Amino acid sequence: MPGQRLSVVVTRRLPEAVETRMTELFDVELRESDRPMDRDELVDAMRRADVLVPCIADRIEGGMLGQAGDRLKLIANYGAGVDHIDVSTARQRGVLVSNTPGVMTDDTADMVMALMLGVLRRVPEGMAVMQEGNWQGWSPTAFMGGRIAGKRLGILGMGRIGQAVAKRAGAFGMQVHYHNRRRLHEDTEAELQATYWDSLDQMIARMDVISVNCPHTPSTFHLMNARRLKLMKPDAVIVNTSRGEVIDENALTRMLRADEIAGAGLDVFEKGREVNPRLRELSNVVLLPHMGSATREGRAEMGEKVLINIKTFADGHRPPDLVVPSML
Repeated sequence: MPGQRLSVVVTRRLPEAVETRMTELFDVELRESDRPMDRDELVDAMRRADVLVPCIADRIEGGMLGQAGDRLKLIANYGAGVDHIDVSTARQRGVLVSNTPGVMTDDTADMVMALMLGVLRRVPEGMAVMQEGNWQGWSPTAFMGGRIAGKRLGILGMGRIGQAVAKRAGAFGMQVHYHNRRRLHEDTEAELQATYWDSLDQMIARMDVISVNCPHTPSTFHLMNARRLKLMKPDAVIVNTSRGEVIDENALTRMLRADEIAGAGLDVFEKGREVNPRLRELSNVVLLPHMGSATREGRAEMGEKVLINIKTFADGHRPPDLVVPSML
């Protein structure tokens, strides 16, 4: 759409620098509240926008796209994951979808390690005692956790983030194993010192720590179901910074409560912000509010990618981070 000043609707508050730059480049409608839009508000936004800038909390279904009219031409997602957008229906209606891949790789990988350490070294329990003023002093048997060095780490999904986790885990002295839709090139395996498992079941049964780093797709929904969770060793832990839907959360909760799994570190949940209340009661679980990409640097870089995608589209070219159904 060269030469045209695009109408852009942003569904949530973005970093101030990103919003300022958008205002300079486009005819922007910014969100004054950080409350997520409901279904009707999203449909109305799509009707009056050339470009919609949503985030993971905005579920854009096929039926909603059918009500959007013909004005909408681009959904420039603020985030890498697009499982909340019906990409196939969007493309059928002539609406392009872009995302922001790569910018949160290091931030999310850092959070994986933080969750591993938090669970294995019982960090939240120690913090709670200090904050409550109940510490009775050092004891030889108090707050004993597990050493991270020497542990076998099984990475489920060896894309950008999985490989970044592997590098960090290697530096901590962990033994890196992985399962992926496609095996990595032998040079990459050698660099990461990673062992490939064709069988996910066999890998799970032998690991001390499982890190979920695969996207949510129809084929990965409940990939870690009750049967696979039961394959885990009783002293193993699981960490998820990817998508909550990959793990059967009810099954995981039951097994944690029964001490059939030693612990879990979760930054994402199967039903979004509706966290299973029984998880909150467990001392062997570290829960975080989807903080994996929450760094100032990462969120600013995500905004830059959104701006580039919209500006490239406005200039009549294909957005550099265009999402197509074959990628999903």
